[in-house]
Amino acid sequence: MSDSGERKQPLNVVLYWHMHQPDYRDLRNGHYHLPWTYLHTIKDYVDMAAHLENQPGARAVVNFAPVLLEQIQDYSLQLKEHLKGGKALRDPLLAALADPVLHLDSDARLTLVKACLRANRQRLIERFEPFKTLAEMAELVIEQPEKLPYYSEQFFIDLLVWYHLSWIGETVRKRDGRIKALMARETRFTICDRHCLVEVIDELISGVLGRYKALAEAGRIELSMTPYAHPIIPLLIDFNSAQQAMPGVEMPLSPAYPDGLERSRWHMQKGIEVFQQIFGLTPAGCWPSEGAVSSETIELIDEMGLKWLASGETVLRNSLQKSVGDEDKNGECIQKAYQYRDRAVTCFFRDDGLSDLIGFKYADWHADDAVANLIHHLENVSESCAGQPDRLVSIILDGENAWEYYPENGYYFLSALYEKLVQHEGIQLTTYSEYLSVPREQARVDEIVAGSWVYGTLSTWIGEADKNRAWDMLVDAKQAYDRTVAERRLDRQQLQRATTQLATCESSDWFWWMGEYNSAESVASFDEQFRMHLGNLYQILGVTPPEYLAKAFSFGSGTPAMGGAMLPGQQQ
Repeated sequence: MSDSGERKQPLNVVLYWHMHQPDYRDLRNGHYHLPWTYLHTIKDYVDMAAHLENQPGARAVVNFAPVLLEQIQDYSLQLKEHLKGGKALRDPLLAALADPVLHLDSDARLTLVKACLRANRQRLIERFEPFKTLAEMAELVIEQPEKLPYYSEQFFIDLLVWYHLSWIGETVRKRDGRIKALMARETRFTICDRHCLVEVIDELISGVLGRYKALAEAGRIELSMTPYAHPIIPLLIDFNSAQQAMPGVEMPLSPAYPDGLERSRWHMQKGIEVFQQIFGLTPAGCWPSEGAVSSETIELIDEMGLKWLASGETVLRNSLQKSVGDEDKNGECIQKAYQYRDRAVTCFFRDDGLSDLIGFKYADWHADDAVANLIHHLENVSESCAGQPDRLVSIILDGENAWEYYPENGYYFLSALYEKLVQHEGIQLTTYSEYLSVPREQARVDEIVAGSWVYGTLSTWIGEADKNRAWDMLVDAKQAYDRTVAERRLDRQQLQRATTQLATCESSDWFWWMGEYNSAESVASFDEQFRMHLGNLYQILGVTPPEYLAKAFSFGSGTPAMGGAMLPGQQQ
């Protein structure tokens, strides 16, 4: 019997981009410790919106962590108050660019030099000859700091300008006359030049969320949310969930995170609230932080009334293997929607192979070859799943960190990707809500093996000595919070501050970066911030912080691919 009629049905494909940065602010004063939120905004979030705007037939799902949305709004407010009211900026790197006078002693100058080298060497520094020259001078003075007094203020000004120019989105670089003029000037930038660049940065940051909202309102993208501060929900609910995919893994000394289910519910409710406030929309779907799910996580998301969620392929495969009668014995097509038991929420799962091609392989390919290769793989999936009209491929990955490894911030790859996918008669770009807008057959999965999109386990956040130590420190702080709240020692404002600070402490990022396999610089930075946030919580509670917060406890010595900011779906 021929199934050619089935083959003619296009393959549903969802491109799902996840945007996330942890809260880099010291919540006591609003000062930023790292600049990645505003730098990724002016480069990646702006470019990703522009590529979708440029291709009317394209469809995608875009996820924003709520704590990232709040920071983007905060930068917008800072810049407005600075440009219109002369108020000081609370990010030291952005302030150095914006302030007419460089208030830099020797230590501050060396810190600035190091900060302006935190960029992809090949794609962001060596691409621009003036920046390359400045970077070589910067590296020399780091090696020989005694030469620092001989570096003029103009050097630091030019280094600052070029650093920010290199982080400007490619779609802006190709169109904005002000950026073109600054790049053509090359050197000896003036106060007026810096002011002009700050104005461009202000426009990009202040306008970016509105652009995504407009795309969503036009039906061209779907926006989704993540639990508020990006915690690993399965671990908040139950540390032992880590053992489902990693039997015998070392665990923290603490048996559980106190009231973890209630804290997880708080993060979900707060995340939805922030999403509604900023976009004026109610999200239909959720990317649980790092795609980390467990049976309890799915039940919580279903309880919140969300229509769909997404996770990693290895989580699906582990769960199918455990589910009686659902084991994938015959190479059955798994590219489809799933229902966990009788829960109403639909579960989608990442295609690790295709997603990781974009995240880790195609950066070194010619854009047209990469897109052709991806389409060839999609055609193979369509052929192998030809008998299933409801088949759907989920390509899910980081929407911000991959592009600095591509030529020109992935401009040619992303342009070709959307264009060729839209033109292909056998492929239908869609969103999850659009896909679910008509009745769909959903496969049932009766068991969920807790894990994430990274290796299908929770090993990135628990099981290693430093990560486990961080959990024990967090448990200590949560117990202090619970005691203080129970004793009613906080007024309403203090309770709100303490709860928000606790949420920041619960973020996944601190645990991601702990461990010797990460770089020394990254581990030191995130170790310090984690301890700072815990210390802030104790201060708000009026409780003496434990002595161990005064000392670093995690030390890195590794050189991970892509700086450790991205990991593949399957362990290599």
